[in-house]
Amino acid sequence: MIPVSVVIITKNEAEVLGDCIAAAKLITDDIVIIDNYSTDATVNIAAAGGCRVYQRVWDGYGSNKNKGIELAKYDWVLSLDADEIADLELALSLHSLKLDDPAMVYDIKFNSYFGKKLIRYGSWGRDHHIRLFNRTRVKWSQANVHETLVLPDQTNMQRLDGAIHHYSVKDKKECNSKALYYARLSAEKYLTAGKKASVVNLYISPIFSFVKSYLVFGGFLDGKEGLTIAKITYKNKWLKYHYLSRLEKSSKKKQYIKPNLAVEY
Repeated sequence: MIPVSVVIITKNEAEVLGDCIAAAKLITDDIVIIDNYSTDATVNIAAAGGCRVYQRVWDGYGSNKNKGIELAKYDWVLSLDADEIADLELALSLHSLKLDDPAMVYDIKFNSYFGKKLIRYGSWGRDHHIRLFNRTRVKWSQANVHETLVLPDQTNMQRLDGAIHHYSVKDKKECNSKALYYARLSAEKYLTAGKKASVVNLYISPIFSFVKSYLVFGGFLDGKEGLTIAKITYKNKWLKYHYLSRLEKSSKKKQYIKPNLAVEY
């Protein structure tokens, strides 16, 4: 095995976790699970798979991933979600690395699925992320959603062979549900960052997102799934700023305090 720890955050992931762990065991002897008090068989599956399991309160995606990084056996960390499976080509690619430069981060192609169908085009078909890094230099941002890796200056990047297979959603219903959930979290994140729900963000940006995913990036070539993804991309973009607009109005109301005109003698 190579000196890489795999860190996975979980919450009721019993349906998909087993395959994720099985693939991770081809890479490392150290799999760390940060579980948000699952009520299904997640913890039992992780323990049976030889993982080190720690149950922790939920402080956001970035924060909980960082908890796992701190508990890792090795400084090199491969960060995965429970519905992500590293393929054999990626495992072999990882085994060939020298891992002698902490300033290096490794970018990995993602193969995303809608149900059992591999999405080859659109925004999903172009997906790739930095997921292998050295924890002495790199951590996740503290964002509640859409967390990013905070990369210091003089960081070098290398693309790896192989892919992570992301079984993102089972069907249209789950896709819609996730779009709604992430839109609410994104709106809260934007409010904290001082981002505004402008006319462009509310009405023009969602249309542009649909056109880019469906036409520019060829999402139509994925058939009905490609159209569904483009529609939900539009919906998610609009919802984020719709919720942000509501939060802005609510925040302004709370900031307005009627002056107390009573005079005490």
